Amino acid sequence: MAEIGWTLGIESTAHTLSFGLVDSNGIPFPSISDTVSPDQGGIHPRQAADHHKDVAPILLNKLFENNELKPKDITNIAYSQGPGLGPCLRIGAAIARGLSSKLDAPLIGVNHCVAHIEIGRQQCGCDDPVLLYVSGGNTQVIARLEGRYRVLGETLDIGIGNMLDKFARAQGIPFPGGPVIEQKAAEWLADNPDASMEGLELPYAVRGMDLAFSGVLTAAQRLIDNGKPLGAVCWSLQEHVFSACVEVAERALSHTGKTELLLGGGVACNNRLRNMCEIMANERNSQSFAPPRMYCIDNGTMIARLGWLEQKSGRNTTLEQSAIDQYLRTDQTPIIWS
Repeated sequence: MAEIGWTLGIESTAHTLSFGLVDSNGIPFPSISDTVSPDQGGIHPRQAADHHKDVAPILLNKLFENNELKPKDITNIAYSQGPGLGPCLRIGAAIARGLSSKLDAPLIGVNHCVAHIEIGRQQCGCDDPVLLYVSGGNTQVIARLEGRYRVLGETLDIGIGNMLDKFARAQGIPFPGGPVIEQKAAEWLADNPDASMEGLELPYAVRGMDLAFSGVLTAAQRLIDNGKPLGAVCWSLQEHVFSACVEVAERALSHTGKTELLLGGGVACNNRLRNMCEIMANERNSQSFAPPRMYCIDNGTMIARLGWLEQKSGRNTTLEQSAIDQYLRTDQTPIIWS
């Protein structure tokens, strides 16, 4: 096996194109990223793909400049092979293939969801956690069992981040809406420290370790239509959906006997969710971990980190195997690293 130098990671699953690096020891370096901001509505896959294509040379050059590297210093190319939006994934894969060919560097297609886990493990120092993966397109509770990351529970309809963005968009809040909802909820609670859920109740859709969010979205919008203050509804919405996520995470900890909870995905940036997970973990004599926010959101560094782990364990992706898989499941990736 050739010596591993710098590994470049390419993330392009959805609204963000990101390039990141890890060095020969797997130490991560900050990504250079750019996110498409739709003028109206949600993410349009082809618009996002065009954005990725346009900004790729600028971002890549900036990454090399910031780290005082040249293309010849890259010895491995990792990219998100799935899951994600097809047109966006194809741009990332095309960039990866081109660079792999030009630099004569091995290609490693990796699982986006697993990359969130591995960068979290590296950043937080946890060993064998249950992952609460909360993002725009995914909401899953995951644990390592029998050589794979198994999905113990997941959303039955839309991802929690998608739900929050849809609610925000209906109120005229631009993408991404989650941070604004968090801010408005915090402001409401500060102004109403004795706030009650009376009149602000929402559905609580937990089925075993599965969740559902479309019903709570409809109900939250109904509260707005009935004249409830936006801040109050944002507060209630967060409390209900985060409580559901924490409940299934606690159930997963109990089911697996594990004592570490790791948060991942863009919604894991939310301070209220982090706090609720810490409270639950402390009550169970367990620990809750959340990586720095730059590694919760989609980023190229997490792709580089997983690519480094897989290449170090002897896995490469041939050109014939390099097609994207927008429906790639978390448990389809064998864990061949320690």
